[in-house]
Amino acid sequence: MHAPPDHHAGAGPRGRTPARWRAAAAVVAAAALVLAAGTVPASAAGGYTVTATIGVGTGPSGVAVDPAAGTVYVVNSFDGAGDGTVSVIDAATRTVTATIGVSNYPFAVAADPVAGTVYVTNTFDGIMAGTVSVINTATRTVTATIGVGSDPSGVAADPAAGTVYVVNSFNGAGDGTVSVIDTATRTVTATIGVGADPGSDPDGVAVNPATGTVYVTNHDDGTVSVIDAATRTVTATIGVGPDPYGVAVNPGTGTVYVANEGNNTVSVIDAATRTVTATIGVGAFPFAVAADPAAGTAYVANYGNNTVSVIDAATRTVTATIGVGSFPDGVAVNPATHTAYVANSGDATVSVISAAGPASGPIVSGYRANTCVTDRGDAAVNDTPVTIATCDGSPGQDWTVTGTGTLQVHGKCLDIYRDEKANKAPVELWTCTGRANQQWHATAGTLVNPVSGKCLDDPRFSTTPGTQLDIYTCNSGANQQWMIP
Repeated sequence: MHAPPDHHAGAGPRGRTPARWRAAAAVVAAAALVLAAGTVPASAAGGYTVTATIGVGTGPSGVAVDPAAGTVYVVNSFDGAGDGTVSVIDAATRTVTATIGVSNYPFAVAADPVAGTVYVTNTFDGIMAGTVSVINTATRTVTATIGVGSDPSGVAADPAAGTVYVVNSFNGAGDGTVSVIDTATRTVTATIGVGADPGSDPDGVAVNPATGTVYVTNHDDGTVSVIDAATRTVTATIGVGPDPYGVAVNPGTGTVYVANEGNNTVSVIDAATRTVTATIGVGAFPFAVAADPAAGTAYVANYGNNTVSVIDAATRTVTATIGVGSFPDGVAVNPATHTAYVANSGDATVSVISAAGPASGPIVSGYRANTCVTDRGDAAVNDTPVTIATCDGSPGQDWTVTGTGTLQVHGKCLDIYRDEKANKAPVELWTCTGRANQQWHATAGTLVNPVSGKCLDDPRFSTTPGTQLDIYTCNSGANQQWMIP
């Protein structure tokens, strides 16, 4: 067992949060406190519950999910005789089904479900060069070891393009780089310099496969480098908060979330304008962030106060703060089940966070207490208009509010007609697709659609039964107030 390497020895006030490395001794000592899988839920907040706590190896940091296989991969930085391991968790049974040895101080992990491979960065595998272990998910063995730059930390995969991006915090002269790995040949095909100045210490990386864009956080200069995957060049450098660390992308909206451990915030970047459009306060020392596009949420692991902040993407506010294990260091989301997995480095566990189960009942107007949202004619077919009507307890008024953000009746979802985003676009029933035009987030009594940014609206405060509802700019009007189950 060894202490974690200090990535910034002798660097003075610069470098990763000192508390993290001072806590290293506590990480090792706390290993004896590992909890058994299936522990009674630890906490619940804002409709989210820790539904299991799973014991893994010592010093878990990075975590990745393979949604198709229902498998979770957790990097244990301090396992073994100087080397680390990867715990493989079965998401259904919530048990560790395999432990795979990798190399020296593994830190981050990325899954490629298409190729059936997992990539693990080995941070301290050499003085001037680290490595990446390639794991075959079928055999659960390391099938290749790829040399990259020095002190590799973050890693992200783009399965469609067959590439993996590895962040190297140092590269000889002190400047950071990104190694681009071709997954077919398992070779580094490009090395890209990042950061606004030498010694920028890049750490986190995320890919938007829809746009072929890569985002890298530069810890020591407070920026994010934007890389064009096609040209393999840095096309923009965006200033964010101090000491940015984790980064995540919502491919559907192009929104980028950056965890700034230096001031306990998350910067929200608009990918189109490449500007910070919001700064959200979270917990202490936020290290990792993960997005759940379909649910319209982002999860932030707050290392300094043992919590996870849940951000509503539409309102850009923290809607829940959940207590987890000691020193949460990594987080990943399964978008198929809307379940988050948090690696707790201080007590060698993974917290499993689940959204609240569905609730059912009428959606009542805040303007007219006896008026409910209904599907016209109690129909169960696509294109059925959604209207207001006198509350009567009929099946067409029995809405299910799901944990994924949809509103359902008769097995259909409340849908914006033809994905319109303009004011007065009508709403209707349609087969549930999981797309953003069927997402509705309850915020201060309103129902906000994140793709349009508009609110469910009762046109002109109508009291006429059968009036079709629509979307409209949120204005805090009484005709946009709804009481949901």
